Amino acid sequence: MEEIKLETLDIIIIVVYLVGIIIYGISKGKQQSSEDYFLAGRNMIWPVVGISLFAANISSSTLLGLASDGFNRNMAVYNYEWMAAVVLVFFAIFFLPFYLKSKVYTMPEFLERRYDSRSRYYFSFITLVGNVVIDTAAGLYAGNLILKLIFPEADSLVIILILAFAAAAYTIPGGLSSVVHTEVIQAMLLFFGSIVLTVLCFQEVGGWNGLMTGLDSLNASGAIDKTPDEVFSLVQPLDSDYMPWTGLLFGVPLLGFYFWANNQFMVQRVLSARDLNHGRWGALFAGLLKLPVLYTMVFPGIVAIVIFADLDITGINYMIADENGNVSPCSNLKDCPNLTYPVLLYTLIPTGLLGLLIASLLAAMSSSISATLNSASTLITMDFVNTLKPGLTSKQLVRIGQIATVVLVLLAALWAPQIEKFRSLFEYLQIVLGLIAPPVVAVFLLGLFWKRANGNGAFAALMAGFLMSVVVIYSEATGAIPALNEIHFLHKAPLLMLVCMIVHIIFSLGSAPPAEAKTEGLVWNKAMFKAETAELRGLPWYKNFRILSVLLLIATAIIVIWYW
Repeated sequence: MEEIKLETLDIIIIVVYLVGIIIYGISKGKQQSSEDYFLAGRNMIWPVVGISLFAANISSSTLLGLASDGFNRNMAVYNYEWMAAVVLVFFAIFFLPFYLKSKVYTMPEFLERRYDSRSRYYFSFITLVGNVVIDTAAGLYAGNLILKLIFPEADSLVIILILAFAAAAYTIPGGLSSVVHTEVIQAMLLFFGSIVLTVLCFQEVGGWNGLMTGLDSLNASGAIDKTPDEVFSLVQPLDSDYMPWTGLLFGVPLLGFYFWANNQFMVQRVLSARDLNHGRWGALFAGLLKLPVLYTMVFPGIVAIVIFADLDITGINYMIADENGNVSPCSNLKDCPNLTYPVLLYTLIPTGLLGLLIASLLAAMSSSISATLNSASTLITMDFVNTLKPGLTSKQLVRIGQIATVVLVLLAALWAPQIEKFRSLFEYLQIVLGLIAPPVVAVFLLGLFWKRANGNGAFAALMAGFLMSVVVIYSEATGAIPALNEIHFLHKAPLLMLVCMIVHIIFSLGSAPPAEAKTEGLVWNKAMFKAETAELRGLPWYKNFRILSVLLLIATAIIVIWYW
């Protein structure tokens, strides 16, 4: 494959788009009050909430990760996507009413309402770390991956810093309103680009029959180790090193629950909803948008198995480092699966449209980064600064949030190059999430459904989760506990959560029950369900979130059963 170069028209389109989206984002900004800046005035309607959730999730890092795992014959990566629809149904029914009625700015603030300040500050800190090392850094890394193919001689840190500046340019002055409005534009462009690429991929491979024939031939020759039926199977055997079926059953829902129901980065969008109904409809709409991802983002990676079976990519001069730190050009996609999506773009997309789709990838990157930056600055401002200095004005809080954004984006830019040390971008995202999520999910679930859960139990569970995560990281780095290292990360996560729940229960029962103020209106009960049923009576079906939830679950089940 020859060195990748963009035509002048493509470069013009990319520059015009990026400049335009920055100007548009700034024009949509709100900063008259802290509620305007951090939660867009709590006035977003359901389509905007849903598309914003989808765009923030389907960032360039996720897009590249889905395609690369598809290329590695792991269509099971789609399990993370359809599971999101299931989790969002649970979130809309049980968690969202408590979040919106409490009028909180952040998820840690909600933990303080239910437990105490210890849980709030710890969760704020962990969430900030996650924002920097998972969301923002991964988005910057993905953007660098795309541009490095075009400018191989450019220093990665320089590219990352430029991308960070572009994402922060409208986030800092405009706040969440700027983020959400730009995400709507970027999501539509990204979805359009993904559909176009999928169509061109199937044209190149000769349609569905051509794809199946190609996979059959590669399997018969020994080039790939799976039959077409195995490639297109969502459920993997117990000994799968990618996603054993037990990991799908217990690990994937846990990671999804943290990401969609507890993560400030995502929940902040729903907190901006006009009311509970708009929040629920928006969450369910986001779940619906996740279903076609199989065809528009995973399938292109699978098609690439056949299209690029013998592709030599040495000519693009993309450098990789081996375990000993020796750097050499990447010779094939098997060694550099993260390049699958960019190579598909540069190979199949014609001039002009290529510039638009590269712009859409960079747009997805900036969308994700701007979202995480805004949520992280909200955490710093509302969970730390505002509680330590409660007398600050809204204007002062906004200014502090802007300064925090600058600091966080620089930290993320410095960390982003470390992601190259993992086998794939998506693996990096899930492994790190698998260490952060278990104690948090345990604390939220018990707090919502068990009235006896108290602050001592919650804090003990969070500390136990932190210590166990340190042990896991140390063992993986040094090989200190071989048996622990052999446990799949999708098994480690639910086991960690189980231990955290046990710790929570023991410490809660061993100390005084929580005060009435800590449970009143913050613990789910049957009376709430009955009251909600009365409110829904008489509503048309398309406004009844329960009916919409059932329809979404049916649509999800059809896809999962089809590719079982």
